[in-house]
Amino acid sequence: MNPTYDFSGQVALVTGASSGMGLAAARAFAASGAAVALVDINAGAVEQAAKELTDAGHQALALACDVTDEDQVAAAVDRTVETFGRLDMAYNNAGIQAPPAGAADETAADFDRVNAVNLRGIWTCQKHELRHMRTQGSGAIVNCSSLGGLVGLPERAAYHASKHGVIGLTRSAAVEYAPRGIRINAVCPGVIETPMVADMLEGQAEAMAEIMKQQPIGRLGTADEIADAVLWLCSPAAAFVIGVALPVDGGFTAH
Repeated sequence: MNPTYDFSGQVALVTGASSGMGLAAARAFAASGAAVALVDINAGAVEQAAKELTDAGHQALALACDVTDEDQVAAAVDRTVETFGRLDMAYNNAGIQAPPAGAADETAADFDRVNAVNLRGIWTCQKHELRHMRTQGSGAIVNCSSLGGLVGLPERAAYHASKHGVIGLTRSAAVEYAPRGIRINAVCPGVIETPMVADMLEGQAEAMAEIMKQQPIGRLGTADEIADAVLWLCSPAAAFVIGVALPVDGGFTAH
């Protein structure tokens, strides 16, 4: 049985919330009693995701936002606090893949794009979440890195650079804000059954087959399994957990 949490009276913000791991986390926060701000670049999809939660009796707010635009991020966080009165938890999940390419052949455009979303986007979200949380003197943030933040794989240099960067960002902010009552950690998903991975399995079947051979559990992870880890990191059960990069990867990084 999965643990359950009581987040009644608390507010969570989730980016990349219209599908995959973000949607799973938003659903889990809502099921645990939290009001949830769902943030995503896809306005129609995030509106539908929030409607699913409100139709089920939960408090949910849909916010269309491009995490590469700091003004949009600041506005989304401010709107969350204006609507629900506070911000207790955040899962900074929005991310993209970069097309596989040799390290000598990756384009600057691909490097800049993947780092704009995966690293600068999380930096921006964390920055504006912290501005509210430091006033409260409490809060928990989980940033989404990846097994690609812990290892290196061929033809993934730009993507892995962005995900390694998330861990450095997380650890530095974690030690700065722990004395202020705010806990910051990262989750490092393995190969998870999400729309993004489905596209990779289809378009990069040979490379993905090799990656799957290194996942000892022998299956894809599920978005719900990542959501479980995120909720634990945000819960009082993880009150002494600060600055970790938690692998949730079916044993990939245990090699």
